[in-house]
Amino acid sequence: MAELRRAAAFAAGLYRSRLDFAWHGYVRRDPMALLHLRPGRDDPYAVYRGMPPFGPTRLGNWVTTSHAICDAVLRDRRFGVRSADLTAAPAMADEFDMSFLDKDPPDHTRLRRLAQPSFSPKQIAGYRPRVERTVDELLDRVEVGETFDLVSAYAAPLPIRVITDLLGVPDADAERFAAYGTVIASALDGIHSLSHAARLKAANRDLRALFEDLFALRRREPADDVVSRLVAAEGHRIQPHELVPMCNLLLVAGFETTVNLVGNAVNALLDHPAQWEALCADPAGLAPAAVEETLRYDPPVQRTARCAREDLELAGHLVRRGQYVITLIGAANRDPRAFPDPDTFDIHRAPTADHLAFSSGIHYCVGQPLARMEGEIALRRLAERLPDLRRAGPLRRRVSGIVRGPIHLPVRAGARRLSRSAP
Repeated sequence: MAELRRAAAFAAGLYRSRLDFAWHGYVRRDPMALLHLRPGRDDPYAVYRGMPPFGPTRLGNWVTTSHAICDAVLRDRRFGVRSADLTAAPAMADEFDMSFLDKDPPDHTRLRRLAQPSFSPKQIAGYRPRVERTVDELLDRVEVGETFDLVSAYAAPLPIRVITDLLGVPDADAERFAAYGTVIASALDGIHSLSHAARLKAANRDLRALFEDLFALRRREPADDVVSRLVAAEGHRIQPHELVPMCNLLLVAGFETTVNLVGNAVNALLDHPAQWEALCADPAGLAPAAVEETLRYDPPVQRTARCAREDLELAGHLVRRGQYVITLIGAANRDPRAFPDPDTFDIHRAPTADHLAFSSGIHYCVGQPLARMEGEIALRRLAERLPDLRRAGPLRRRVSGIVRGPIHLPVRAGARRLSRSAP
């Protein structure tokens, strides 16, 4: 009976939340509410353009679209990822603990230092042959003139194979892990329904069981992988209860960033045929630039937030201790004060500022060398082997205001399909 009452209260809260977003978004035209609704998911950039560089939210916090202010907040040690007064219930912490992504120093520093060596540029460079081999294996399955879903057939299997191999997960099931990643990442926006809560709980339970079995295996039989290095540090640099959240973070972040980067890149390139043709004319030379322009133009993560740990002045306003500043990364990456002609997708763009797609400061994405390499190889080989790639149906986006990317992107291979050995 108590469980039934909790479920009913949860459902009532979701209903009130949806009504609240709809009222403030569609009737009051509140931009933060609109970002949670379909107009914001379809084109958040149109919403961003109507917002001031810095201002209050209706819930008593602050929001910024400014590249300079976002960068400053993300770098400022007077801000943390959570309120200094926040104490989460153990059950909630267990369900949503995202390891060092969710922590401030000193715990953040300790855990990040443990993960960092496995994602160093030198370490990741050793994975390049594996990534190239995986990309070619996936493209080998595409027939001339075939219509296929770029996400499920290409963008999703690639990072899942790589991150599970890097972690040391044996006999990884790509579809199963992709489903886990999608469910857990979808919770970044909050829980949308009772069924969503049930899927999240099941994904967490299944991943916990898988990783605990893997920890036991690697304690007996160490290997050259991330999990082996984590269990070797158990008890002094990482505690037993921190192992599963660390692996969950690395798995989900390793998957979600790349699958949405590749999906958003191909979507933008097909929307701009001249840019796609330029990439096909010089895949090796322009693929890295196409990755960086996608990260600026349509980043996989649209926003994050930081909490003031003390009273401070920001952009001429007093931000009080405990107030959050929502940093709209997607808006900052199109700030005309940082990027000329920001709404134009241009893979020949000369850099004028660093985009914030991987955040900034101490929480700068630890896996960005891997994501960049996977994105560059995926776009280069796609342009080399399928230069006649075209749309074959409407794109379907994720139902999320934080993680942005397609869940379905139908494409047609075209008449030309070049082999692996083609120049």
